[in-house]
Amino acid sequence: MSSHENRALSEEELQELVAASDSGARSPTGAVGIFIAVVALVWSIFQVLLASPVAPYILPGDLINNSRQIHLAFAVFLAAMAYPLFKSSPRDHIPYYDWALGIAGAFLALYGYFFYEKIVGNGGLADASDAYFALAGLILLFIASYRVLGPIMVILAVVFLLYVFFGSSELVPDQIRWAGASLRKAMSHMWITSEGVFGIALGVSTKFVFLFVLFGALLDKAGAGNYFIKMAFGALGHLRGGPAKAAVVGSAATGLISGSSIANVVTTGTFTIPLMKRVGFSAEKAGSVEVASSVNGQIMPPVMGAAAFLMVEYVGISYVEVITHAFLPAIISYIALVYIVHLEAVKNNMPTIGNKVVSMGRTVGGMFAFFAGFALLCYATQFPVSAIVSLFPEGSGLILSALLGLIYVALVYLAAQIPDLEPDDPTAEVVELPDVAKIYKSGLYYLLPIIVLVYFLMIERKSPGLSAFWATFLLFGILLTQKSLKAFFRGEENALNRLRDGLVDLIQGMIDGARNMIGIGLATATAGIIVGTVSLTGIGQVMADFVEFLSGGNLILMLLFVAILSLILGMGLPTTANYIVVSSLMVGVVVELGAQSGLIVPLIAVHLFVFYFGIMADVTPPVGLASFAAAAVSGGDAIRTGFIAFFYSLRTVALPFVFIFNTDLLLIDVTVTQGIIVFVVATLGILIFTAATMGWFLTRNRIWETVAMLLVAFALFRPGFFMNQIQPPFEQIDPAAFGEAIGTATPGSAWRVVVSGPDFDTLEIKEVTVPVTVPEGEDAAARLDALGFILIPEGDVQRLDEPMFGTELGDALSSFDFYGDAPVQIVTVKATADQLPKELIFIPALLLMALISLLQTRRARAFTKGETA
Repeated sequence: MSSHENRALSEEELQELVAASDSGARSPTGAVGIFIAVVALVWSIFQVLLASPVAPYILPGDLINNSRQIHLAFAVFLAAMAYPLFKSSPRDHIPYYDWALGIAGAFLALYGYFFYEKIVGNGGLADASDAYFALAGLILLFIASYRVLGPIMVILAVVFLLYVFFGSSELVPDQIRWAGASLRKAMSHMWITSEGVFGIALGVSTKFVFLFVLFGALLDKAGAGNYFIKMAFGALGHLRGGPAKAAVVGSAATGLISGSSIANVVTTGTFTIPLMKRVGFSAEKAGSVEVASSVNGQIMPPVMGAAAFLMVEYVGISYVEVITHAFLPAIISYIALVYIVHLEAVKNNMPTIGNKVVSMGRTVGGMFAFFAGFALLCYATQFPVSAIVSLFPEGSGLILSALLGLIYVALVYLAAQIPDLEPDDPTAEVVELPDVAKIYKSGLYYLLPIIVLVYFLMIERKSPGLSAFWATFLLFGILLTQKSLKAFFRGEENALNRLRDGLVDLIQGMIDGARNMIGIGLATATAGIIVGTVSLTGIGQVMADFVEFLSGGNLILMLLFVAILSLILGMGLPTTANYIVVSSLMVGVVVELGAQSGLIVPLIAVHLFVFYFGIMADVTPPVGLASFAAAAVSGGDAIRTGFIAFFYSLRTVALPFVFIFNTDLLLIDVTVTQGIIVFVVATLGILIFTAATMGWFLTRNRIWETVAMLLVAFALFRPGFFMNQIQPPFEQIDPAAFGEAIGTATPGSAWRVVVSGPDFDTLEIKEVTVPVTVPEGEDAAARLDALGFILIPEGDVQRLDEPMFGTELGDALSSFDFYGDAPVQIVTVKATADQLPKELIFIPALLLMALISLLQTRRARAFTKGETA
């Protein structure tokens, strides 16, 4: 974009930008427009019924069993209706070829539903006609994906599909060559069975993601987005750099209800970016703050977009565990972003807005009190609920529903006491800060659906789909009744007539939710081709060998390779598709190479690593779409905005590397007390890292101070690294004495056993590190049996026999050839050594930080005196 083209877009142009990327740029009027809206509405109704507890009684069994096919049929059809195929395609009506592509695509998506009996009769395999229909279905899926997601996703899927067919060609390098598949076999795998397009990813989109996207669309339609922004601006707007701080907090809140970085940028940015420019931020810096905070909305629990639900399926842990592990990095990342904004404001001596004088300490304390109080309220809800259930086991559901209804009516009564919140004009001559003490009442009832969602997820431990259903069901009631109830409490005559307005809002919210799902549905379906290729061809293991070769077996280099791959793919893929592709190819590689390096990397840590770098692609030039959206609002240069946003996002880039090596950050195997300590220390660490990278703490940093602060931040994040240099974490045990040593070890202690032997595929000798937790047991034999080790001592060599299939040890050693000439043997045994607490490293690190603080305080005072003199 050249400089003379840099201009802020109008509100209408901005909404068109969001629509073009999120819900489709085409909105025909008349009967066709109504028809498309009805189709979108029917899709939402179907998905809500599918997630409801009464689904088995209302929906036929074959509809439930084939829900993935129906989900994709809606997505493909609506893609043809809402997204023009070419730049020259009309926006106000639908050409005949789009009708043909939409109807044919929907039919072929439903092929498995229509011909279910025939496919089952063939044992789930495609016959010749099935194969050709499936191939046509893939082609139409590619066309739909091209419309919505752009060419990169399609090119990537086609390359993988060509590999399936022509993997045996001499043009393919020897290292990744495979036998190839016939058309029937490939199409069975990709379209007829649940291994490819209709696999786990599309299943997650069908079962969970739709409800959460709909929940966000309805909450926004109810007015929650404007309420959150007003509250953030009222709480933080008076501080130095206040509009930017409000943008960060407002985006964190709207990130809870929006899975789209671009929509987030435009929703909060149209208000905050002009105000940031007003207090001294350049157009690019204002846009960058909005981009960094909006993109981070996707990592904020409890709603993290589609990726969180995919992690549930891929990692095999509950949704509660996923968001527990993701919580701390997301929180400290946002704290760091607020601090970045603060440092920018202090460095440039920016003015404040308004005449309200409140200390930073009181503001932060008040915000902490609010969030802590909200969390406590969510947690405490279980006690009255449990009491009612125990007192009235039969009618507890009705009683609880009535109580919730009464609370809602009471909160709407409070909201009716003040006028409805209208969006502010950031370009007004005098900007008045909202008074939080007055406006907070106007939207307290918006918190009820979020409390219901968190309660069912965290306390009742219900499935994400069912939890989202009950929260969405409550939103139906809120949208229908909020306007009429407010009118009634205000004594207006048309209270009942406002029910019609509520119904219109509800229907529009459901249509918006369905249109927002088109891209996610197609992304998960198309990414299924790549997942299917990995499972059909076994290229995952080949990729592991290739990446290991590129990185030379170095875990840090390999993590950098994965990060760069995520960023490059993310330039052309939406976050969800990027996450599916990279996790399918690389997660197993990281875990395996980590084990070979002696580092046991939890699966969830690697998945979050991939996810973090996937969202960073929305920021990174030259294609970062969120940066282009922010530049469209600010009138700044898009590429420069992207580079500054990436710089502001360095803490988001650094955190994944930190939690790979220090899983305490993910709250893995930590007590509550340890968790609090980890939170405090990690927050300090990220703030110090931020001050170092920004070149400013209390005053401008000197070079040695920046280096020292980076060292302090590293020590706070990874104290174990320094403690391991002082005292080794493990003591070596002779492999020949492994059996005897395990019999006398303390139960619960952690060991590392390094196993060497021939690889099953290549017969090359390799090593794998197996984590071992010493079990209870009367003697060594009982403990070895519990662990699955079958030892065959041969002099000084401790050979191993193949462990039982299906055991944990059997899975860890499944890639070894136990029946070759070379033995599989234990080569190293490391037992946990007595080591001083790694937290002792915090003491010298904080003392060094205190010295820097003292020196900078003196310099800052001297500078102030010089200025006043």
